[in-house]
Amino acid sequence: MAQTAYIDCINKQPRNDPYHRIINVGGRDGGGWKITTNRAITLINSGEWVFITRPVVGHGRKVIVASRLGHQYLRTEADYDTPDNLLSLPECP
Repeated sequence: MAQTAYIDCINKQPRNDPYHRIINVGGRDGGGWKITTNRAITLINSGEWVFITRPVVGHGRKVIVASRLGHQYLRTEADYDTPDNLLSLPECP
């Protein structure tokens, strides 16, 4: 059974450029954590972990691995409510 972690923050440069990938994701659980996007993709693809966004406002969404032109990246399941769920999270320290 997969473990669940809540993503509270991201790191991305340039922050508002939708064509550059998120570098890290992180959360407050267990005293705080931060991992690379590549590590998160590996953990999701292996079935070891499930990640869910924990926004400041609104509801959380499951994070999934998507692929475009052979490059994998993180995104949330469509909710037709809040676009860019991951990009709306604050920067990780």
